[in-house]
Amino acid sequence: MASGETNNQKLVHASGDAEKFYRRLTVPVRVGIEATGNCQWFLELLGKLGHEVWVGDAAKIRACDPRQQKHDPRDARLLLQLLVENRFPRIWTPSSEEKDLRQLLLHRYKLVRMRVQVKNELQHLAMNKGITKGRRLWSAAGEKVLCELPLAPWASRRREDLLRLRSMLNEQIAGLDQAVEKVAEQNDRARLLMTQPGVGPITSMAFVLTMGDVSRFPRGKQVASYLGLIPREYSSGGHQRLGSISKQGNRFMRMLLVEAAQCVVRYDAGFRNEYLHRCHTKPRGVAKVAAARKLAVRLYWMLRTNTAYPEIARVGSSSRVPLGGAS
Repeated sequence: MASGETNNQKLVHASGDAEKFYRRLTVPVRVGIEATGNCQWFLELLGKLGHEVWVGDAAKIRACDPRQQKHDPRDARLLLQLLVENRFPRIWTPSSEEKDLRQLLLHRYKLVRMRVQVKNELQHLAMNKGITKGRRLWSAAGEKVLCELPLAPWASRRREDLLRLRSMLNEQIAGLDQAVEKVAEQNDRARLLMTQPGVGPITSMAFVLTMGDVSRFPRGKQVASYLGLIPREYSSGGHQRLGSISKQGNRFMRMLLVEAAQCVVRYDAGFRNEYLHRCHTKPRGVAKVAAARKLAVRLYWMLRTNTAYPEIARVGSSSRVPLGGAS
């Protein structure tokens, strides 16, 4: 209130109390909530009613309260205090269209994981019969061997069901692949990222939808931190101690970058030389993550400067150089 007076009221969402409460407000208000899952209905409700919603970083909100006591009334008072004092740690949120496109990528990813599980089960059936072909099991000759394996009745039924399930998943994933390619071709920023050899429509669209407006990052170092591709650090007294990567941020995007980086090193000489050099002194897994970090920074610079490959590779893209440092 303008007078500074506050009061507490518990809203039971299931009974419609939330909608009734916000409908009674005669002027648009600003509402602050913590980032959490399954709150899309609430964001859509307040958007329909004309209210402004700020979504806050839950970790930063928690860090603003030094007391080791957490319960709903105290959390609500803290959110209000941060809004009033203009200290609310607001995060970027995608549009409704971007959220729906994220569902396309996520749905494909989930189906691919299911297909991997099905193929692993078929591998187990083959290995229990002494067939260890690895990836060759999915060749025409390998599948013929798999289908002709002498199995007990229920094991045979399991094989048939798994093969049928794999065929169904292949068909569904192929349709989603076509949908992603179509969306990427219609997106200017995704087309720009696909000029980088080794980056396809899935990685480019995921990067565009995850990063949003890249101007909110002053330099590539913040992008790497946002994606959880920088090491944890425990330094003190002049001694630097670096651990494994922080793994903060979007896990799906991080996985795609690591996979894409392994393709980029095949087609990009600069990436390949740096990757192979690092493999001589570091474990291969470390080299892959470092390549993924470099790729994320390069994709960021491509979007930030609207520069396609190979021009961006010639100019260079450092995680520590601010925008003004690029030519």
